[in-house]
Amino acid sequence: MNRSPFPILLTAALVLSGCVAAPAAPVEQAPAAAVEMGPSQLLEDVRILSADDMEGRDTGSPGGERARAYIVSRLEAIGVQAPPFGRLQPFQASGRAAEGVKAFSGVNIVGLIPGTRVPDRYIVVTAHYDHVGVSGDQIYNGADDNASGVATMLEMATRLKANPPEHSVLIVALDGEERGLLGAREFVRTPPVPLSSISLNLNFDMTARAETDGHLWVTGTYQHPQLRPVLEAVAQQGQVSFAFGKDTPQDTGENNWVDASDHGAFHEAGVPFLYMGVDYHPDYHRPSDDFERITPAVFTSATEIAIAGFRALDRAMDR
Repeated sequence: MNRSPFPILLTAALVLSGCVAAPAAPVEQAPAAAVEMGPSQLLEDVRILSADDMEGRDTGSPGGERARAYIVSRLEAIGVQAPPFGRLQPFQASGRAAEGVKAFSGVNIVGLIPGTRVPDRYIVVTAHYDHVGVSGDQIYNGADDNASGVATMLEMATRLKANPPEHSVLIVALDGEERGLLGAREFVRTPPVPLSSISLNLNFDMTARAETDGHLWVTGTYQHPQLRPVLEAVAQQGQVSFAFGKDTPQDTGENNWVDASDHGAFHEAGVPFLYMGVDYHPDYHRPSDDFERITPAVFTSATEIAIAGFRALDRAMDR
């Protein structure tokens, strides 16, 4: 995640597609027997993506290429089809680097899961797979930032293949987030579907380390208040509950996350967005953001509530 204190200029007006019917009673959770959570695979995805041989997954690096190959293999194993334009969306863009602005070659990874009720409306689920690479002899493995978000997204894709969503869903692993939301900007610049057909961007960035306050934070309900009651009805999962905020005019600097990750590019383009992620922790953007620092039960609970939140939004939107 790139929680910069210097906000991106957001010039586009917000456009909300359809309407949301807030539930009158708590959202019924899917029965446990319907689709079992796969904690072993969830953790294995994070372990592999944050291993030393991924070399911090910097955009355009050999480690980033290895991470991309792994994610593609997982989508294929899950059975997530490629959209008509193809699985990969390569791009070149100028982005931030230690030595200043430089050119980066990145690749977004895209999968499509058709919807059952409104197949011509899309929820774009995103998580960036890049991190900041290597500095000197230290590898920045980025287990929480953002191997965790990718793993949560892959678990969601597994669930959606077993129990199809009402909206069509684009599963998008974005590149170049740490260099200035490069992959997200490319996606909204050349989207595989019209932006007007996207009901929501749901972005996962840092979903593992909720033990600090027991919350998976939701940013974007200040901009889209009709979505908050939908998520407020989602029950706490294990040790993790939703918290709302970091998106008001009173939230300043690094405490405002409206443009802090890839959802910022969607917001700038006028696409409704929600971001889900944990609060800062001492390993954020440090070489110590390693797999061994993740508490499995907490990460599993955060992934469960993220998926439950998606299901509630999927049912409520465009009615």
